[in-house]
Amino acid sequence: MSKPVNTADYRALARKRLPRMVFDYLEGGAEDEIGLRHNRGAFEKVKFQPRRLVDISSRSTRTSLFGKPLSAPMVIAPTGLNGIFWPDGDLALARAAGKFGIPFVLSTASTSSIEAVADVASGELWFQLYIVHRKLAERLVQRALAAGYTTLVLTTDVGVNGKRERDLRNGFAMPVRYTLRTLLDGILHPRWSWDLVRHGMPQLANFASADVRDAEIQAALMSRQMDASFAWQDLKWLRDMWPHTLLIKGISRPDDAERCIELGADGVILSNHGGRQLDAAIAPLEALSVTSQRIGAPVLIDSGTRRGSDVVKAVALGAKAVLLGRATLYALAAQGERGVEAALSMLKSEIDTTLAQIGCPAVTQLDSDYIWACASQTTRNRQSNEPLLSCTP
Repeated sequence: MSKPVNTADYRALARKRLPRMVFDYLEGGAEDEIGLRHNRGAFEKVKFQPRRLVDISSRSTRTSLFGKPLSAPMVIAPTGLNGIFWPDGDLALARAAGKFGIPFVLSTASTSSIEAVADVASGELWFQLYIVHRKLAERLVQRALAAGYTTLVLTTDVGVNGKRERDLRNGFAMPVRYTLRTLLDGILHPRWSWDLVRHGMPQLANFASADVRDAEIQAALMSRQMDASFAWQDLKWLRDMWPHTLLIKGISRPDDAERCIELGADGVILSNHGGRQLDAAIAPLEALSVTSQRIGAPVLIDSGTRRGSDVVKAVALGAKAVLLGRATLYALAAQGERGVEAALSMLKSEIDTTLAQIGCPAVTQLDSDYIWACASQTTRNRQSNEPLLSCTP
């Protein structure tokens, strides 16, 4: 393939380089993968209603979030086991994000430690927290605070693990279980296998420390289950522990978003975990407009973004920024850090082109009036002085 020109090209390159078991882990969703398709379908249904005779000779993708500048309204989302896609994958993503001028979110399930990522990153770092065990969670939060992370992201939609049937069929697990099938797959993908031989099998780095020697913590990790008892009353415990920006991820209901803010969160991330948890969940985009109107705090969104135009749609519907998951992982798996940098630049260019095409000089000027499904509704609500509650994609 010649130089990739879109996310689909990076996906094709990633599929070619990775063994099937690893690509399926990256690509797969829960059960019948209806949610995967629905996330994309929600974006595809949204249509622009461009403005004309607007001076678009100068355009800007720059914005800010929690008082800090972003080169574009994007954040690299927390994703686990990135070292299996490319050696030191978390470090590559963090460095690329820093060069580009957007935050990088490190997953609890990362293959580089909190401290190792902080040592190489030049940009803003966020830490995503899974509550596996309360004592371990507290130690991870303390480590992130000491390492200079500015934002804590609590993931709430993994009380139990989703049924990812590709992984079940492939026997995917960490560490990788070697069978005749996996060995043959590795032989057929020599570039990936050679990298694995040179750098070794990646591990869950945040759990490979003195923090996990406690017998209770070890038992929790061995069960590979989250603390399903963590509930609203426990959010105060986390809020009191973390003095900086706190975001709650995995929200899909406006009333839940409101309660998060009432309990001290600084914002929410609408997410269905990229379609990897509940297959029949609504797409986050479908809850975006009404949620952004119901709370005064920033609303971010993930799941399904593949184009710069998707980012523009989300911002126009009320998102402050979009978290990128597979869009940057495809590039990482295909070409490492160089691929991530190129993919981010490509997405930024698509944002700029979309702004020009819809007659909007700056991403900070986007609103629902640029969306066809919302424009006529906005006019009706302005005439009746009623709040705009939703813009259904």
